[in-house]
Amino acid sequence: MGAARAFGLLLGVVADAAFGDPQHHHPVAAFGRIAAWAEHAWYADRKLAGVIYTGALVGAAAAVGGLLDRVAQGRAAGQTAATALATWVALGAATLAEEGAAMARTLEAGDLDSARARLPHLCGRDPGSLDLAGVTRASVESIAENTSDAVVAPLMWGALAGVPGLLAYRAVNTLDAMVGYRSPRYQHFGWAAARLDDLANLLPSRVTAALTTLCAPLVGGSARETWEVWHRDAPAHPSPNAGQVEAAFAGALNVQLGGRTVYPHGIEQRPIMGHGHAPRAGDLARGVGLSRVIGLAAAVLAALATSLRP
Repeated sequence: MGAARAFGLLLGVVADAAFGDPQHHHPVAAFGRIAAWAEHAWYADRKLAGVIYTGALVGAAAAVGGLLDRVAQGRAAGQTAATALATWVALGAATLAEEGAAMARTLEAGDLDSARARLPHLCGRDPGSLDLAGVTRASVESIAENTSDAVVAPLMWGALAGVPGLLAYRAVNTLDAMVGYRSPRYQHFGWAAARLDDLANLLPSRVTAALTTLCAPLVGGSARETWEVWHRDAPAHPSPNAGQVEAAFAGALNVQLGGRTVYPHGIEQRPIMGHGHAPRAGDLARGVGLSRVIGLAAAVLAALATSLRP
């Protein structure tokens, strides 16, 4: 049945490329509404409350995946369909590339107001505090991080744990985006979601950085330079995962990332990664191209790994 699951992964990738995220009735959006309701009902400024909240929601997502697997058990067509559906739900590759390309065009036109309006589609930073250079840097960093979070990681978890892994991972990543901030409200309640997301992305972020190194020459970069910047600068980043891919992208695109970063909950001073020029609109466009190539490579690797599973 490994071949059926592998084919399902590839079909899900094709579905994401062809259709992207549905505008209405997206399962992830429905999960987000349930999570928001549960937060309202269960919120308490304690880690234990966050552990229960995160465990219940991620467990429910994994259980839905397990149910789909059980229904399809023993039927190749059913396992292919279930895997394809879960992959399409979990992936965000097409939307990430579309948003990144649209931002690159906006920045190329020098339209700061439109660029600020688009930024929340890519990341959670405060757009009102950013000029064109700041929006460009934030966009490149977001493309890098989300190539791991929304593309490589779901495929890896699909290869490792099938449909339950795909849905559970997407639940973890969604909860981190909702409550995993270092703000007064979520410092304790969001701790479990943030730490679980860190754990779930330890391997995918490093695989993404490795693929970035291999694919760098395809966008005019140097594999050797990417490798050096990745291993030199990633350890200084406060995130165990974001620093891996941001440093690798900085090396592959020959740009400098990091510095003063403004979020709605406060200001963080990020370490400088890379030693190139400040990112420009063309660098963001190359970053989107790099993200696409990495996603394709990750899909092939995930399908191969899945086909070897019993």
